[in-house]
Amino acid sequence: MQAIDKAIEIQRPPVVRFGVGTLDSLAGWIAQQGYRAPFVVADPVNAARIDRLGLGEVTLFGEVVPEPDLTNLSQAVAAAGAADVVIGFGGGSAMDLAKLVAVLAGTDLGLHDISGPNRAPARKLGLVQIPTTAGTGSEVGTRALVTDPATMAKVATESVHMLADLAIIDPALTVSVPPHVTAATGVDAMAHCVEAYTSRRAHPLIDAYALQGIELVGKYLRRAVENGEDLEARAGLALAAFYGGVCLGPVNTTSGHAVAYPLGTRHKLPHGIANALIFPHTLAANAAAAPEKTRAICAALGCPAEGVDAVRAAATAFCEGLGLDMRLSAYGVPEEDLPNMARDAHAIRRLLDWNPIDLSEAEILAIYRTAF
Repeated sequence: MQAIDKAIEIQRPPVVRFGVGTLDSLAGWIAQQGYRAPFVVADPVNAARIDRLGLGEVTLFGEVVPEPDLTNLSQAVAAAGAADVVIGFGGGSAMDLAKLVAVLAGTDLGLHDISGPNRAPARKLGLVQIPTTAGTGSEVGTRALVTDPATMAKVATESVHMLADLAIIDPALTVSVPPHVTAATGVDAMAHCVEAYTSRRAHPLIDAYALQGIELVGKYLRRAVENGEDLEARAGLALAAFYGGVCLGPVNTTSGHAVAYPLGTRHKLPHGIANALIFPHTLAANAAAAPEKTRAICAALGCPAEGVDAVRAAATAFCEGLGLDMRLSAYGVPEEDLPNMARDAHAIRRLLDWNPIDLSEAEILAIYRTAF
């Protein structure tokens, strides 16, 4: 963990509107800014309810897929046309593509021309992010991930130019999210906070957001799973996801996401469930290196535990209590591919190098086998 006097910077959208009903303010903001050609990036589910935006006729790319790849990105960029503002409307996949479209549209650049840190050009288009799940926190961040089919790896792009001008977080948009998706995305939001909280890059400035995000998930996730109409619980999870997004900027995730990524890139598991399946195992693996913080995490989730086995069992029980099947085998992951997954995960050094302990490829394979 970094000392309290260590320099750190937080980037956030200049305007964040949070709370039930805030979506109603979108049309007024668009008009106030003088935008005339909105372009909405959405998955098919949210494309079907685009009228909720209150913008009338807009150009729409409504074919965002889970774990979007280079082809999906190219399609979205091509569809942008003469847009002057891009609106990400959906989960993390839609919002990540919206960021990239906003900096790539109208240029001759491709993803590999801008991938990595601080290579994206200044965008000429406005950017609005509107999450419809409480998971990724992508609405507040400067990072986007797209899978390269040639390598089966996620390509990360990070730039302040991909930071939204406006983020609207309206918990009412998440009411229709099914229980199992609510559970998985809620654990994903919590995993962002947990991994930032226990990272080698952890910082007291971020710890406060991280712990509060974990506490919100512990308090509200089961309520939202059991009653999707519970707006207080939905708002609590939306705030937890936002806090997780704040954590991602200056600190980011560690082994949980690195080990989860091959489940998405190789076997198309949704990002939320992939992280939920791995969360108990990496929390336990890191417990000895961050004992006080691990105790605080378990307490916040209402499952106090100490020791590797007890922490793993408690975190697994927390997830199973949300209705999640916590076996990799239940999601069609082939056992014979576990070594390939371990190889791919171990290569994600941008995350693993900041994990509180060094995980070898063999140790990652052991995690997969235990989770299988």
